[in-house]
Amino acid sequence: MSDAHNEHESAIKTPKQLVAAVIGFFAVVIIGIVLLVQYVTTDKLTGRGSNSQEPDEIAARLAPVADNGFTLKDVSGPKVLQTGEAIYTSTCAACHGSGAAGAPKFGDAGAWGARIAQGFDTLVKHANEGLRAMPAKGGNPELADVEIARAVAYMGNAAGGKFKEPEAPAAAEAK
Repeated sequence: MSDAHNEHESAIKTPKQLVAAVIGFFAVVIIGIVLLVQYVTTDKLTGRGSNSQEPDEIAARLAPVADNGFTLKDVSGPKVLQTGEAIYTSTCAACHGSGAAGAPKFGDAGAWGARIAQGFDTLVKHANEGLRAMPAKGGNPELADVEIARAVAYMGNAAGGKFKEPEAPAAAEAK
């Protein structure tokens, strides 16, 4: 005869095999739960024997989130002009650090040589107005012209230029 009726048989043929399969299933589930609990509770728990109740630790937990790493600016006060290095780090390094979109890399004398030869005023004009892929003021319209000039001097000097970093203008001239 044909073996077609044997297609629907399972691997479990006796009650002993069924009991073993059920016990094995529950063992695997219990081991899985135990491992999951171990994974979830591996963090150091605070409580007895820890420093979680010291005043400094409590103050750190209760401190407002806004106090972490934010500097509040007094918008009614005079603008504090940043150094060329600070402007480079915050704005210019995004492109000039990696050479993105054809920007000359910071400190690369070969790439900056022809630009330095154009003169400081031309470099500052290009930085203020934008040139090719570079947006005006490096994409940060809040920068004052003197800050842009300081950043240009900082980047040019790193590549072999001899530019003098501009001084801060009088308080009435600051933008």
